[in-house]
Amino acid sequence: MIIIKSPREIDLMREAGKVVGLIWEKIPEIINPGVSTAEINSAVERLMAENGSVGAEKGYYGYPASVCVSVNEQILHGIPSPKVILRDGDIVTLDLVVLKNGYMADSARTFAVGICGERQKRMIAIAKQCFDNAISLVAPGVHLGDICHAIGETAKANGCSVPRDYTGHGIGTHMHEDPYIPCYGTAGTGPLLREGMTLAIEPMVLEGKPEVRVLKDGWTVVSKDGKLTSHYENTVVVTKDGCEVLTYSEAEKKVRKEAGN
Repeated sequence: MIIIKSPREIDLMREAGKVVGLIWEKIPEIINPGVSTAEINSAVERLMAENGSVGAEKGYYGYPASVCVSVNEQILHGIPSPKVILRDGDIVTLDLVVLKNGYMADSARTFAVGICGERQKRMIAIAKQCFDNAISLVAPGVHLGDICHAIGETAKANGCSVPRDYTGHGIGTHMHEDPYIPCYGTAGTGPLLREGMTLAIEPMVLEGKPEVRVLKDGWTVVSKDGKLTSHYENTVVVTKDGCEVLTYSEAEKKVRKEAGN
């Protein structure tokens, strides 16, 4: 069942989203060669605590950290470790869920580490483009399949693929609510969007083929062909005439305002 949020609930989710945006402002400062993924997790936890929130991922089905940190071919659920040290030219994805006052906001970004090549930069840009093309369609009365279709077709147009077994989702008091939002789909199908729906729209992009596998730790998902992956996600609320993204940083909001978005 898809839960329509009240204005009060959306305000609470907006507060959680502000914490996410603050993390996106601060965390790039420490994403440098020589930093461990465990250090990134500690920094994220500290920022959450300083802003009256916690990481909803920690303890979720036994997941041991407050943020998923996935490097290069790892597309999802990388476990932070003091043994995983970022290197110049890596790309690293942070996927986090802030819980504040009983409501959640979910978001992900892929960052360049040090000096990256055009191949890595391109992967980061494609995931963001998939998201931008998807949310340009979000409005009441639009089929959910239109959003999914836009993600998949954007990836395909860039010579990339998307995973079949991992999806975006609704979000609110629970991390995963209906509806589920695949990174591919058929336009004109699926439930109609309604004002007050809150969605975690999360394009996940693979440089090569769509097949993935889970490592022996039971969590980390990697591209089966070992090629690069990227991820760009935000929590979005459907408004009467479009949508509002709840998890942008202030810098992102400024850039989009200047661009007329």
